[in-house]
Amino acid sequence: MPAVIKGITPEQVEYISRGVVAGVDEVGRGPLVGDVVTAAVILDPNNPISGLNDSKKLTEKRRELLFTEISEKALCISVGRASPLEIDELNILHATMLAMQRAVQGLTITPERVLVDGNRSPEFGIVSHAIIKGDGLVAAISAASIIAKVTRDREMAELDARYPQYGFGNHKGYPTKAHFEALAQHGVLAEHRKSFKPVMAVLAKSES
Repeated sequence: MPAVIKGITPEQVEYISRGVVAGVDEVGRGPLVGDVVTAAVILDPNNPISGLNDSKKLTEKRRELLFTEISEKALCISVGRASPLEIDELNILHATMLAMQRAVQGLTITPERVLVDGNRSPEFGIVSHAIIKGDGLVAAISAASIIAKVTRDREMAELDARYPQYGFGNHKGYPTKAHFEALAQHGVLAEHRKSFKPVMAVLAKSES
């Protein structure tokens, strides 16, 4: 099969999911603050989970329920991340690839194949395929998207508790009008990604 798969069929999904397969996905490429978070999940074919889907298509309550079920039923789960400093040093794409590598390296079971959501896969030292829209088509990737999303949302809730004036609990660090206004009023935090243009603009203004 090709390294990048677009328009994967149900038959291909069934074939490519055989054996010990890790699904990988990321959350948090777009926000102005916090880590980019990735997850690698190896599901148990003998203990299926119903209702898996792209985390963005699920309600928060449903994600939380599935997070618990995945945590209980999956053979193996690993979360990887790259910090704002690493994002600033490497750029968001390379930092995301690094975080994915860390997630797979953290698995206590070595997969035979790695399936990554999107159109690009880093080098794992294992056969891997990037599957476009894989988070809604491949169960292991869907599970990874849910683990990554819930993990990052919880971290944004913690950041919100520390800095309530920024509204992280609502916008999750994404570049919204409310976030821009909070940046302008309260300044840049250590957790902000200083290479991102809106953050750079605030820093430049404060230094002028």
